[in-house]
Amino acid sequence: MIKIEYPPYQPKIKKEKGKEFIFDEVRKQWLMLTPEEWVRQNFLQYLLQVKKYPASLIAVEKEIQLGELKKRFDIVVYDKNTLPWMIIECKEMNVVLDASVLNQVLRYNQVLKVPFLVITNGRNTVAYSTVNNELVELLELPDWIEQ
Repeated sequence: MIKIEYPPYQPKIKKEKGKEFIFDEVRKQWLMLTPEEWVRQNFLQYLLQVKKYPASLIAVEKEIQLGELKKRFDIVVYDKNTLPWMIIECKEMNVVLDASVLNQVLRYNQVLKVPFLVITNGRNTVAYSTVNNELVELLELPDWIEQ
């Protein structure tokens, strides 16, 4: 398990017609504020502010083709050659990070083939590197290095 020290963050939040929205600085758009979106936005701030991952190389909620199915990943970080480098699956805080969550990110990795996999619910974060088709649990997220 990785201890995440979230940076101070003052999200832009607005109310419209009784619903709350949060501004996503990566996608440059307002999104309905759900428990999972709260986790995703705070984790994005951690990646940008603490880990210094470049915003220009982060994709959020993009569709991928998984066999016959179309799925949406939460966050993918690309390397400087714009190759997928890390997949991050976000869940709301009350979701346990169990085998089903790990299997979800592993299915996405069948298509994206990244060296780093991360699952988080905002409170708990687990990260893995993929070495020779084996998962090795990490003690911290890798630093951004211009590969």
